Parts: sequence; C-alpha cells; structure tokens
Amino acid sequence: MASPGRLRLFAFIALGGAALDLITKEAVFRWRGLPRPDHVWWLVEGRLGIETSVNPGALFGMGAGLWWLFALLSVVALIGILYWLVVAGAARDRWLTVTSGLIAAGILGNLYDRLGLWDSRGLPPELQHGVRDWILFVWPEVGLRIFNPWPNFNLADSMLVCGSILLVLHALMHREEPG
Repeated sequence: MASPGRLRLFAFIALGGAALDLITKEAVFRWRGLPRPDHVWWLVEGRLGIETSVNPGALFGMGAGLWWLFALLSVVALIGILYWLVVAGAARDRWLTVTSGLIAAGILGNLYDRLGLWDSRGLPPELQHGVRDWILFVWPEVGLRIFNPWPNFNLADSMLVCGSILLVLHALMHREEPG
C-alpha cells in the first residue's frame, strides 16, 4: 500500500502541475486572444515565441473532432495511473510517484480543455473542445522540416513528455533488489 506521504506528493505534482498549465493557458489567451494568423510575440526572435492556437485533435492534430474519445482515454489513463500507484504499489518508488504526477498533471490540464470547460466562445464548433496551445518553438537546423515550426504546445504537453521520458529512463536504469 502506498504511504500517505507519497500520495500527497503525487497529488501535489498532479494538481499543482494541472493548475499551472490552466493558469498559463488562461493568462496567455486573455493577453494574446484567440488564434490569429501571424500573431506571434517573440521571446527569442524567430526561435521561441508565444502564439495562441487550438488543437482539435491529439498529437500533431491527429484525430481532429474526436475530443470525446481522447477525453475518455484520458480518464482511463488516470484511473490506470491511480491503480498502478495505490494498488500495484508503484508509489513505493519516489521516481515513479513523481513521474506519474507529471503525466497525470498533463492529462488533467488537457482533459479540462477537451471537455470544453474553458471559454471557447468565438471559435468555430469544431475547435470548442480543442486543447489550448501557446508555446511556439522554431528551430529549422534540427532537420525536422515536416515540423518547422514545431506545432504549438502547452505546459501540460511538456509535463506529459517529461514524465514519459522519466518513465522510460526508470525502466532502463532501475534494477529490482533481490528478495
């Protein structure tokens, strides 16, 4: 059984990360408005900027319009994470607790948008259950010409990616102690 301290750590990361994602989305969309062509505010000229966009699908916009399916899969994933932590005992490992918290934070932040809980008035119906993105990253020298600029993303996406990378690193480096 997971210790209360580990469950608090998980909840702090998951809920705190989701809150940070939602606060930044709300702030940026209030400041920059709904998506408009060529409406970038550069932090690093031509490389890193703020540009609002709404993704009606999942990864790179795939599955546009299937918001209900992605919302359902998000809920299933959250239930699976909680089961893994609490019942299967993954919360005994601090690394897995932190990793799961990051992934859950990303899921919750994007689930909020997919459920249409944000003020999407003014957008066409096909975007009203889309995920709000605002970070623009441009790096043509990387060689990924198909994604130049890289599709806009948000903090929830970043937490999902970082959590997933940490999970893979754990799987590659972790060794069970005998006994």
